[in-house]
Amino acid sequence: MSDSGGPGSDGPEWLVEHGIGESRALLVHGEEVVAAKLHWSGDLPVDSTALAQLVSKPAGGARGLARMANGTEILIDRIPPRATEGSALTLRITRAAIAERGRFKRAQGRVIESEADAPPPRDNVFVLGVAVRRLPGGEWDEIWHAAAAGEVAFTGGALLFSVTPAMTLIDIDGDLAPRDLALAAIPAIARWLRLFDLGGSIGIDFPTLAAKADRKAVDTALDAALAGWPHERTAMNGFGFVHIVARLTGPSLLHRFASARVGAAARMALRRAELVDGPGVTLLAIHPALKARLKPEWIAELERRTARPLRIETDPGLAIEAATAQIVPHDE
Repeated sequence: MSDSGGPGSDGPEWLVEHGIGESRALLVHGEEVVAAKLHWSGDLPVDSTALAQLVSKPAGGARGLARMANGTEILIDRIPPRATEGSALTLRITRAAIAERGRFKRAQGRVIESEADAPPPRDNVFVLGVAVRRLPGGEWDEIWHAAAAGEVAFTGGALLFSVTPAMTLIDIDGDLAPRDLALAAIPAIARWLRLFDLGGSIGIDFPTLAAKADRKAVDTALDAALAGWPHERTAMNGFGFVHIVARLTGPSLLHRFASARVGAAARMALRRAELVDGPGVTLLAIHPALKARLKPEWIAELERRTARPLRIETDPGLAIEAATAQIVPHDE
């Protein structure tokens, strides 16, 4: 079942902002944003297809390496015996590429030989969503800054997110009594799992609850809060830990900041420059680390979209995420 209703429907609807270097999507139901997704140019999400050339195939093996025309490498399996190095292949992506601290996991794919191998039809929100020039005021910025900080507050406490090679960990901090703190955290956990587009292995470190009845109450509340979000999970153990496994289609917003913080900030800087209005020159103030990440084609696209020239000023006193944009006269 699709999450999105058509234009004018009463159900939730995906709104998509096609930015420079990335596209952003919010699932909006009435006045509430219930989920978010981020797509970077060149992403290969799970169940997408790709054309690539077989680069290497060990003798007698069904696994190897393929390379797309843009240089992206994909680990592949189920290589047909007749395929030789240099063969053109159509692939179904079975695992998205994930950058982790200190290493990069290539995307994985499987050779498509028949309709049975083709990916199942799925709604691509970035294609089927309603394209808008601007997402609802401030909503994307709130999610983006929360991902950058790795922390979100709720009444009585805060959720602290940490991305590790093994899993994404959620720690719960606060001053309430342990049972009350655990129950108060659950609505925020359910909300931000969807807003950060988290998948894969997720660990939640609740306060330790000695009483079995208290642990059962948390499990029941968590079941209700996560209803409709596909996942499997363990019951809370005696130390307050819950393990969740959800479908991983690509890097979450948290993973973007963990592995490519400067790249994420550079794309947001361009968004801020694109959204300021008025005639003149766009003055973009950024941390020096961002300047090298602003591709010439991105700058050209920004100037085309805004019909204004761009002037970039660097300021080492700015935080990586604190780019600012304004309009100044041509003669300044």
